[in-house]
Amino acid sequence: MTGLTALWLPILLSGVFVFIASSLIHMVLPWHKGDYPSLPNEDAFRAAVGALKLPPGEYMVPRAGSMAEMGSPEFKAKMEQGPVVMVTVRPNGMPGMGRQLGLWFVFSLVVSVFAAYVTGRALGQSSPYLSVFRFAGVTAFIGYSLALWSEAIWYFRGTRRTVLATFDGLIYALITAGTFGWLWPQW
Repeated sequence: MTGLTALWLPILLSGVFVFIASSLIHMVLPWHKGDYPSLPNEDAFRAAVGALKLPPGEYMVPRAGSMAEMGSPEFKAKMEQGPVVMVTVRPNGMPGMGRQLGLWFVFSLVVSVFAAYVTGRALGQSSPYLSVFRFAGVTAFIGYSLALWSEAIWYFRGTRRTVLATFDGLIYALITAGTFGWLWPQW
């Protein structure tokens, strides 16, 4: 067993390395450029929805207020007629990326802490690189990727986007695993 305090350096550096890799993936590589296609007739959509002055949040249309209403002929007709929409409304204006980048870095550190915890409970100090790599990598992959599929299942997130984000998670997990294997205490 290896304690978390002995693993502070791989936790911190794997978070930094994942942050750098994710920045490169999203700014340099082209595979996420098609994640959000534009709407046909975007101006008409913006005018119609903008007039509603929706506060930031997540919305469903149509939305039943109860299970009984969901079974009503009126609600079923709304679902058949469409559109059926799940939408996230963000605050107006250009988004500042500082908060999101900071939260992403904290999230990367949290995934690394869980990878350290699981790997540290499974393995002692001076464990072989490959054993450390496997435990840290699987744990990090779970942290970075598995919940994406729940979003795809329940909220109809695009399969292409989910597969690409899962591939990103695999890259982040490999980086985390490699960092832990490299910096695992050898006393």
